[in-house]
Amino acid sequence: MSTQPNNTSDAYKQAGVDIDAGNALVEAIKPLARSTARSGSDAGLGGFGALFDLRAAGFRDPLLVATTDGVGTKLKVAITAGKHDTVGIDLVAMCVNDLVVQGAEPLLFLDYYATGKLDVAAGRAIVAGIAEGCRQAGCALVGGETAEMPGMYSDGDYDLAGFSVGAVERDSALTGAGVTDGDVVLGLASAGVHSNGYSLVRRLVEKSGLGYADPAPFAPGQTMAEALLTPTRIYVKSTLAAVRAGTVKAMAHITGGGLIENIPRVLPDGLGVTLDAKAWQFLPVFGWLARTGGLSALDMARTFNCGLGMVVICPAGMADEAARILRDGGETVYTVGRVHTLADGQPRVTVEGMDTEWPL
Repeated sequence: MSTQPNNTSDAYKQAGVDIDAGNALVEAIKPLARSTARSGSDAGLGGFGALFDLRAAGFRDPLLVATTDGVGTKLKVAITAGKHDTVGIDLVAMCVNDLVVQGAEPLLFLDYYATGKLDVAAGRAIVAGIAEGCRQAGCALVGGETAEMPGMYSDGDYDLAGFSVGAVERDSALTGAGVTDGDVVLGLASAGVHSNGYSLVRRLVEKSGLGYADPAPFAPGQTMAEALLTPTRIYVKSTLAAVRAGTVKAMAHITGGGLIENIPRVLPDGLGVTLDAKAWQFLPVFGWLARTGGLSALDMARTFNCGLGMVVICPAGMADEAARILRDGGETVYTVGRVHTLADGQPRVTVEGMDTEWPL
C-alpha cells in the first residue's frame, strides 16, 4: 500500500515550503523586472537563464567585469523594523559601485533571496528596491532565485546576495596603473553608513538603549530605523560620465575597511594618499557612532566611509573638469587630497587632522 500523500504540493507545504506563494511572488515581480529593460536585454523572467547582446548594447571590443556582494547585517535592522523597501537598493549598489570603479558599465543583475518562510508582501518590497537600484544604475534585472528554506532561517529572517555583470571597452578599463605623484583625490559624498559595519552599528544602538522606532538623535525627523536604512548611494551614471570624458585615472568604492583599506587597492606600489579631514562633511551619524562607542578617529576611518562613499583620482589638470561633470551628475564633490610618493614606513593612506577636525 502506498503511503505517498495524494497532493504532493500539500506535502511540500506541510514541510514548510509554499510553492503557491513562490509563484505568487514571481508574478508580482515580473512588472518590476520589465521596468529595468535596457538595450541588449529584455529583462524578462521565467527562463532558465538570461541572454545579453553586447553588440546591441554598443560595445566593440569589450571586457566583462563581474561582481557579487550582499547587504550584510543591515538586513537585521530591516527585519526588526519591518521595513524592506530599501535594502534591495543597497544590494544593487554594493555590486554596481564595484563594477564602475573598473570603468565598466553595469549591464545585468541577478539576485538570490533566501528565507525561512516566504512573505509575498515583504518579498515584493525587497525586489521593488532591487528594481529601483537597477534603474538608478542603468542595468537590467534579468533573473534570480527565491529559496524558501525552513530550518535554515527562522520565520521572518532572510538573506540577500547580488550578482552583476558589466562591460568596458578593452582600451578604457581602469586599473590604477597610471596613477602618479601629484594626482588629485576627489571624494563623493555618501548618503550615510551605506552597507558596511552594521554588526558594530547594531551593537552601538543596543548600547545606547534606543530602539529602532525611537527618534534618531543624529537625524531630526527620522526614526533610528529610517536613518540607518538610508540606502547606499549608486554612483554609476555620474562617474561613468567623468570616466568617458577622460578625466579619471582610478576610483575606489569605500566599503568594508573604510578609507584606510580601500584606497590602496587602486594605488601602484610606492604611492600613497594624504587626505585632509577638514575638506569634507563628517556626517552626524558617524559622530554619534564614535561618541556612543568611544571609537577613535582611526577606528572610524578603517571601519566606515565617514562621509565619502567613492574616491576618484584625477590628473591635476583635469580635476576641476571631473568635479564639474560629477556635480552635473548629482554628486556632492570635495577635493580631499593628493597622491604622493611614500617615504619609508609611511602608511598608504594618511588622514590629517581627523582627531581635531572630525566631531568625534
